[in-house]
Amino acid sequence: MRELGAEMPGGKTVKRIFLAAALVLCGAACSQAEDLDVVKVRPNFYMIAGAGGNIGVQIGSDGVVLVNAGTEAASDQVLATIKKLTPLPIREIIDTNADADFVGGNAKVAKAGQTIFTNLLGGGGGGLAQAMTNGGAAQIVAHDSVMRRMSAPSGKASPFPTDAWPTEAFYPKRWTTRLNDEGIEVLYQPAAHSDADSFVFFRGSDVVVAGDILDKTRFPVIDMANGGSIQGEIDALNRLIDLTIAPTPYIYKGVGTYVIPGHGRLCEQMEVVDYRDMVVTIKDVIADLIKQGKTLDQIKEARPTLAYEPQYGSQTGPWTTNMFVEAVYKSLTANAKK
Repeated sequence: MRELGAEMPGGKTVKRIFLAAALVLCGAACSQAEDLDVVKVRPNFYMIAGAGGNIGVQIGSDGVVLVNAGTEAASDQVLATIKKLTPLPIREIIDTNADADFVGGNAKVAKAGQTIFTNLLGGGGGGLAQAMTNGGAAQIVAHDSVMRRMSAPSGKASPFPTDAWPTEAFYPKRWTTRLNDEGIEVLYQPAAHSDADSFVFFRGSDVVVAGDILDKTRFPVIDMANGGSIQGEIDALNRLIDLTIAPTPYIYKGVGTYVIPGHGRLCEQMEVVDYRDMVVTIKDVIADLIKQGKTLDQIKEARPTLAYEPQYGSQTGPWTTNMFVEAVYKSLTANAKK
């Protein structure tokens, strides 16, 4: 596996001048393990793609911290890929949202790991020890909104088995921990892609795992049925930009903050800015058409997304261009009625 970078004359390595150019040649930046792509982001940080949503992997003396676990079907591939990176145990899984392509693998991946609280195992702690150690498995952390989406009220069937639920659900907008000598912040972003989104910011590695608030393969999925909104999406993208730092003034010494999107390739700050600008532009165009009294069908015919369709548009699949336009329209008109 090779790091992102290019060898320059004189033997000096420039990690990148333009990240996009480096990643166009993904074969030089990625390696395949069990059909999953692995990108070495930092010396101790990797991105795994191809298991559903992108997975962040931090490795250090304490063990492995994962952000997202991929789909249930890809769990064995994810575990095999991690074992090729390190023999250390998985200690913690942090979920960025409650979608099946991010949390479906929670149960199997967590059970393959080992709790941080090893001193409680076999110590006769009973139910308390079992609860604190997730039965000896890795801990699963997420905002309470993820727990509510993954579980169900009494008497109703939950969409996920109980062993896939978060073992630690937090209520504040910010949750922190320190593992592998690095501060980690989980930052809840309300009403964005859905009502259950968070960023995970690794402060020492200077890496943010963004979940589906940033999806480089398509227009953002605004899941209105689960509390998503266009303004919340824009607010979250602005927050993401605030968390990142550009590589100025010494652009030859690094790339600044790396951002791992929910789907698609590794990004840096300017790519997040471009994505935010695209979303704002389309939202403003649709808002103006609504003010003109245009119906949803008329707005779709006007194609407010036209300039960005070559990069993000789709006429088929689970999230089409028309679905995005409709979600923006409904989000804007719903706010107008309040």
